Amino acid sequence: MTIVAGGVAPKKRQRVGSNSRFPSTVAVIDSSRPDDSLNEVSHKPFSPPLLFLLFNPAASSSSSSSASSSAGGFNDASTADVVLRLYVENSSAFLSDDSESISAVDQADVQIYLHSGVLRRSRYFSALLSDRWHKESCPADDVVVSSPVIYRFNLGVSATYGSIDYHLTVLQLLYTNDFSDVVDTASTALSLLPVALELLFEDCVRACVRFLEAVPWTEDEEKKVLGLVPFLSDEESQELLARVSPGKIDSSEEMLHGLIMSAIHNHPNTAFAKAFVAKLLRDFSSKESARRVLDRAFETSLKIVKESLEEYSSPDFRGDHNETEAIQRLNLHTAMTNGRHLLWLVERMIELRVADTAAEEWSDQASFTADLQRAFRDDAWRNIVPGLPAVVLRCTCKLANAVATGNILAARQVRMKLVKDWLPVLIICKENVSHMMSSHKSLYQELEETFLRIISTLPMSDAQELLQQCLSFSTRNVDDCPHLVTAFTTWFRRANRSLPAESLRQ
Repeated sequence: MTIVAGGVAPKKRQRVGSNSRFPSTVAVIDSSRPDDSLNEVSHKPFSPPLLFLLFNPAASSSSSSSASSSAGGFNDASTADVVLRLYVENSSAFLSDDSESISAVDQADVQIYLHSGVLRRSRYFSALLSDRWHKESCPADDVVVSSPVIYRFNLGVSATYGSIDYHLTVLQLLYTNDFSDVVDTASTALSLLPVALELLFEDCVRACVRFLEAVPWTEDEEKKVLGLVPFLSDEESQELLARVSPGKIDSSEEMLHGLIMSAIHNHPNTAFAKAFVAKLLRDFSSKESARRVLDRAFETSLKIVKESLEEYSSPDFRGDHNETEAIQRLNLHTAMTNGRHLLWLVERMIELRVADTAAEEWSDQASFTADLQRAFRDDAWRNIVPGLPAVVLRCTCKLANAVATGNILAARQVRMKLVKDWLPVLIICKENVSHMMSSHKSLYQELEETFLRIISTLPMSDAQELLQQCLSFSTRNVDDCPHLVTAFTTWFRRANRSLPAESLRQ
């Protein structure tokens, strides 16, 4: 018996964000051919893998379920009770010079033989085969009870490369419970998943989603996953979204801050880790986020250095002498270690041109610079952390240079305090350190020149006060300190300049 029916295909399961993205399906129960003509018909050639799949039913039935094996193998015309025609809805879309497109046109119309008992694993086909569908779509006098029921369906697929192949693969998977041999790459899972969703083949959907959850994706595959997520249920998409969706708004900043702190504090190969994090910072998409992360790390390291120097400069002598000395050594080492971290952070901030806050913070350190002066006046630190003065002054020099060159556009008050607070530290280092650390003389001279350039940007009264403290920059040979000569020459030139009467009245 052949059932004749017409009508619209049943509605697809409603999924979050569903739309017309997937190819439309048209099911037609047709009686255009008599029952005894249910033979394999000629069709356009398949690609080699499909020739094997379609015309070797044993290959697909080896791992099939008991229900499907009793109904016959995939594309077995002798036992089939369903004839399914797959056709491309708009084959003109394939007309191009692309060899892949030409191959797809060759498979634009395919007829295969299936079994209703197996097809019911798909909720789409289960609805088509249901009694309700038959009763609503078939007049009672068209049913001949004495003949076997043969169903003929037409299924239109989208005109995209491989669409016929992917539909055939999913239909073959109806005959098995083991999807691992087929769903073995992310690309395959992403190709089969839209078809499984279209046909409401839940076992296949779960297999594809589970595979995608477990394997890495390329950037292109990730875009495809995000395109399919709206058609999945919340439960199905949860793990996929967890991989690409930040748990909170500032997760990128938290991650970057964690990497910075790990690179400077915990990683055994600190230099390599710092170089890698520096590249991440340069490539980071949000400059403001990088600024906030670096400011936060700068404040943390600066706080540790300040607290260590404060404890070293004002020790508690109530305990045992050896214990006090050990604590003092620890304080100096802590200050030195975090001072190096601070210098690296300052370099990164200047490189990204986000050092404004750091310069402002560094210029307001009267208490910290006082502790440094006390520490550098005695000799205890020399055998413990001889490089501490250079580390601290390099931080100052980097920030001061950025201010003097305009990399940091600092306010007048910031420029003045930067010189006022740190000039005494430089003077102390020159007096008490230079005879031991001659290699640092170039650093001291660079910082001198930078301070004098900043002083030249200040009002005359402020410059006058600060220049008087710079006499220590002078050397035995006047020709060896041209920067100091230039600074005073500039100030006196400005002081002796006669201004127009209008300017004086203003």
